Amino acid sequence: MTEHPIANTEQAEAWNSEEGQHWAAHQDRYDAMSGAFTEHLLGAAAITETDTVLDIGCGNGQTTRLAARRASRGRAVGLDLSAPMLERAAATAAGEGIANVTFEQGDAQVQPLPSSAFDVAISRFGVMFFADPVAAFANVGTAIRPGGRLAFVCWQDLARNEWLMVPAGAALAFVELPDLGGPGAPGPFSLAEPDRIEVILGDAGFADVHVDSVDAPMRLGADAADAVEFLRGTGMARALLAKADPPTVARALDAVGEALRPHEQADGLYLTGTAWLVTAARP
Repeated sequence: MTEHPIANTEQAEAWNSEEGQHWAAHQDRYDAMSGAFTEHLLGAAAITETDTVLDIGCGNGQTTRLAARRASRGRAVGLDLSAPMLERAAATAAGEGIANVTFEQGDAQVQPLPSSAFDVAISRFGVMFFADPVAAFANVGTAIRPGGRLAFVCWQDLARNEWLMVPAGAALAFVELPDLGGPGAPGPFSLAEPDRIEVILGDAGFADVHVDSVDAPMRLGADAADAVEFLRGTGMARALLAKADPPTVARALDAVGEALRPHEQADGLYLTGTAWLVTAARP
């Protein structure tokens, strides 16, 4: 795994410490949560067996591995800031015997990507954290061959995402909502406005931009208790509970469990996620 200089230092710090460690430790859970979006993403990417694929913000590498399987006579490269997640990605790929996949630690904004080397670039919720999204997408664009394509999914507004609003809404009876960022700031909702996506990609040199809304069920756990135990370790929960004393934290978590319980099903607890499915082409 090759390392390169990082420009987005604040995000690099987060994803190489507690946040990245939590994602690496709960690889299967996070992959299951996003599984339905993965099918939308790969369908839009239309990867062929000879394609060379770049996976931006690949995390634990599930989408990279799936892309590599589809590009059976090509290859897939996963790029991410997080060393803990990339270690899991490489180990999982090796365990599955996938030989046409590699992983690199780096910042898509400044990574020295080979010119016109990729047929398609993809990302599953990995492009919202750029310090300079125009620069990052422009850099990615130089790595895509003329006529190549870009496909990614990113979160819509917090208020439209039940999987976050139900637990967070219950907790907010006891704690304050932290600053989660928004358009203009790196964070999960930085690309929540479709007009902004179109402007950024246009300024980065992409054409034929399409932004479509997709909803998908997200499995948060086996039941409410299991989901609460998982959620309390996420970045969102740590931010929500950071200033609360232990009794307040306990009350907030009890409220989250009560709010989640009606969503239990026989095979797990599900809430809906809402994202944008974005495709574009390099002229």
